Amino acid sequence: MNEEPTTLHPKIDPALCIGSTACVKACPQHDVLGLISGRGALINATHCVGHGACAAACPVGAITLVFGNEKRGVDIPYVSPNFETNVKGIFIAGELGGMGLVRNAVTQGRQAVEYITCFIKDKKKSSDAYDVLIVGAGPAGISASLAAQKAGLKFITIEQNDIGGAILHYPRHKIVMTQPMDLPLHGKIKVRETTKESLLELFSGVIQKSGLKVNTNEKMTALTELPGEFKVTTTKGEYLTRTIVLAIGRRGTPRKLGVPGEELTKVSYSLLDPEQHKGHDIIVVGGGDSAVEATMSLASCGNRVTLSYRGDALSRIKPGNKDRLDKALSEKKLSLLLNSNLKEIREKDAQIEADGKLTKVPNDFVYIFAGGELPNDFLRGIGVKVEKKFGTA
Repeated sequence: MNEEPTTLHPKIDPALCIGSTACVKACPQHDVLGLISGRGALINATHCVGHGACAAACPVGAITLVFGNEKRGVDIPYVSPNFETNVKGIFIAGELGGMGLVRNAVTQGRQAVEYITCFIKDKKKSSDAYDVLIVGAGPAGISASLAAQKAGLKFITIEQNDIGGAILHYPRHKIVMTQPMDLPLHGKIKVRETTKESLLELFSGVIQKSGLKVNTNEKMTALTELPGEFKVTTTKGEYLTRTIVLAIGRRGTPRKLGVPGEELTKVSYSLLDPEQHKGHDIIVVGGGDSAVEATMSLASCGNRVTLSYRGDALSRIKPGNKDRLDKALSEKKLSLLLNSNLKEIREKDAQIEADGKLTKVPNDFVYIFAGGELPNDFLRGIGVKVEKKFGTA
């Protein structure tokens, strides 16, 4: 059985499990859950992406959705079942709370505002403050904004970049897996597989049709808690609000390798348009889906691409990506260096250590996908408690 992932995944209680296979049938990934000795078990845990359908399908409640594992913890901000943090009036929806997937983000954004609607009805309004200020215009923020508009709340939505949130940072034509979802003021969206561009077009269309206003290129810079409300300072002004929904995602600041030459302009931490490269020597660093998808996109554009990963296997990637990567490797469309580390980046080449040997590799561009530093300092700065989860709900 594979090592458990640190992201949201099911934990099965064998004492309660009756081996109904309901969880196996409900899992959209197909190869994550199975039966061992007549009981449900994680058989390919690293492929789990946190759908949560297994827990809902279990007829005896034997499955708990947990974060982290006993060996490796994951930082998660404290949130109640109503998505409220330990700071009364500040809510978190979407990926920042540890649950990925577009559908989950949309659902949580809507549910958070539905609770806020009930919450503020019981509180006397002492000023002309907004009912809710929503930070972020990705799937969770858009859903929260539409729910606020539907409920007739006085609200404002700010986004430090442009509409789309983390989706904007996906490579062109990236395939996005999701589940049917219910978007306020729009209704059911029955999409299971789409592209980055189609998903952005869908959200843009909903925003235009609903008349929703989003203040783009406006970043939250400070927050002051006042009696019964908050003062939010942004790059464009100040707002008073009774509640806040943080829908800012978990990308944070890209994690750097700390190697010589990493400051060169040819080094990037995201790939938006692989078609800008043709005939180049490119190194991609990382062992997750983002690194693999970038590698294959760059290779398909006629580049000489080397994927470097410090581990001995790419065990964290989705089955579809693994199949495509294996096919590309068999056809010698790209190179894979396992147990390798990028040691130095220079103008025309790079030094990679693999199996104890240092090799000089011709190089024009480097893409690094080593994860990101989560916005924990920001959260703690506004009083939100961040917990480290070790296989706990």
